[in-house]
Amino acid sequence: MINIEAFTKRLQKVIDYYGESASSFAEKIGVQRSSISHILSGRNKPSLDFVLKILEAFPEVELYWLLNGKGTFPKSDPDLFSTPTPTVQESQKPLDNNNDTKPIDVATPILNHLKNEDNNKSIERIVIFYSDGTFKNYKN
Repeated sequence: MINIEAFTKRLQKVIDYYGESASSFAEKIGVQRSSISHILSGRNKPSLDFVLKILEAFPEVELYWLLNGKGTFPKSDPDLFSTPTPTVQESQKPLDNNNDTKPIDVATPILNHLKNEDNNKSIERIVIFYSDGTFKNYKN
């Protein structure tokens, strides 16, 4: 039996991790906004179809973790990182400290270092967490 209260906390964690609102999350998984609202409030229980839509739209979510909290999130699957080397999206490039608008590339040195460690793998995403609880997501 799924603990619905714990499930809703994990669902909220997934929504927060991707920086989505309940509305945008609902749109991405293909359900009505009210479905998300009712599940998060505890009014409704998630259907199997609802859970499968989350897993399809967000492959980093592990089924066993989502349902009962065992496992990891995001999924630590080695195959998850077998995509081409990512590029920093223009809108997400940080600015250097001298207040000009020239973007700096913080990801390249990290990517080069990691490439040298294992030539058979490439990085799909880098997430930088800041002390104020915000984060930047750099992905391919």
